[in-house]
Amino acid sequence: MAITRLPSAGFSITIRIAVPADASSIGRLTTAVGEAGAIVTALDVVDSDPANVIVDLTCDTADASHADQVVDTLTALDGVDVRKVSDRTFLLHLGGKIEVHSKVSLRTRDELSRAYTPGVARVCQAIAENPADARRLTIKRNTVAVVSDGSAVLGLGNLGPAASLPVMEGKAALFKRFGGVDAWPVVLDTQDTDEIVAIVKAIAPAYGGINLEDIAAPRCFEIEAKLREALDIPVFHDDQHGTAICVLAALTNALRVVGKQLADVRVVVSGAGAAGTAIMKLLLRQGVGDIIAYDRQGALHRGLTGLNPAWQWLADNTNKDGYAGDLAGAIRGADVFIGVSAPNLLRGDDIAAMAKDAIVFALANPDPEVDPREARKHAAIVATGRSDQPNQINNVLAFPGVFRGMLDAHAEEFTEEMALAAARAIADVVGEEKINPTVIVPSVFDSRVAPAVAAAVRAAAQNPATAPNLTDTPAPATTPDPPADLPEIAAEASATP
Repeated sequence: MAITRLPSAGFSITIRIAVPADASSIGRLTTAVGEAGAIVTALDVVDSDPANVIVDLTCDTADASHADQVVDTLTALDGVDVRKVSDRTFLLHLGGKIEVHSKVSLRTRDELSRAYTPGVARVCQAIAENPADARRLTIKRNTVAVVSDGSAVLGLGNLGPAASLPVMEGKAALFKRFGGVDAWPVVLDTQDTDEIVAIVKAIAPAYGGINLEDIAAPRCFEIEAKLREALDIPVFHDDQHGTAICVLAALTNALRVVGKQLADVRVVVSGAGAAGTAIMKLLLRQGVGDIIAYDRQGALHRGLTGLNPAWQWLADNTNKDGYAGDLAGAIRGADVFIGVSAPNLLRGDDIAAMAKDAIVFALANPDPEVDPREARKHAAIVATGRSDQPNQINNVLAFPGVFRGMLDAHAEEFTEEMALAAARAIADVVGEEKINPTVIVPSVFDSRVAPAVAAAVRAAAQNPATAPNLTDTPAPATTPDPPADLPEIAAEASATP
């Protein structure tokens, strides 16, 4: 069976199987799964009797159809009884992925009287007299709204608010796990720009920051701009800025590995939506040699007409030579390819036509713009968005630490200086002595990442002039000190306002 897609934990299944109690039975199962193109990740014996053994076989498959094929293959084996198949991803989502926990105990009348009425009235009055106290006396100091209209859910398109909720729940869980930030999904049953802006403005008093998520371009640009103008808390569109930060961090280290300078390279970006536009703007801010932006219209250049404002800006500020051909032609001789678009747009031969020591970031999920196995035959460095491939470029490297730093600094806006500082922090966590073609970004589970990003963002918020130039010599990778203001805040919180 030829499987071109890569098996993934996102399509992991557990199959409960009864097999004869002989020495060869379990070996036949694992062999059949491997021949079917899946990857066995666990095999547990759950019961047995003199005649049979009951096992749970867990494997990664490429997609739902492939999972069905694997099950059919096992069912066809002599003496094998497939009793139950469980989709592990759906099991994980049963009942949702997040919940609310109280930070205070409510065991006595005394505690209830202070947490709620009558004692809470004193805190309400204090905030009414000084609204700034809401940052230290309520959840506002550590809470972010994860806002979506469901118009651009992952790479799946316009699925609507209810279908976006599993993603927003996951985002909230990641905020807590990696940044210690309390986040809550806010999915909106409207895709009207002005209505979204009005709703977010109305709920903003409860939050210390707004994380926009999975809102389609170009509407997302207008929504972000209007909210930034209206609110005194940071507004951060992760699909734009989180992606751009992580890509810049990865590219910084990739260029260090191949010995090239950003100012000397030509970059082709496939996908001029939210992520692609933000990536290109940040690269231009850092002085990239040239960029060709490619999207449904083809290569964006000054001769095109009828472009939306975002694409017109890119046409005016990229593609110095006015290239107007196809994507394969655009990457011929290019130093860097960055894909934030659609699967299987390129072949290995296309990558072979790039410049020497080419860098390929094929970030479409779950299937990249080019098969990473083919790309690695020709490119010096290959990165994807997949957790089962080397060099995973994942926004979780950025957004938890970015919001941690902004919340700690009581920042009122997200700035380009913060983005540059965050990218530099992520790149430097790896350490110049550790980077190599398969390690250009830290693991998402590296405990140094979020604190380093938070410290860098906090410093940029307090002194924008310190924002780094990523072409400078990298700083040593260290674990930063905890936020300096935390003891003071804790002391304030325990005092009578």
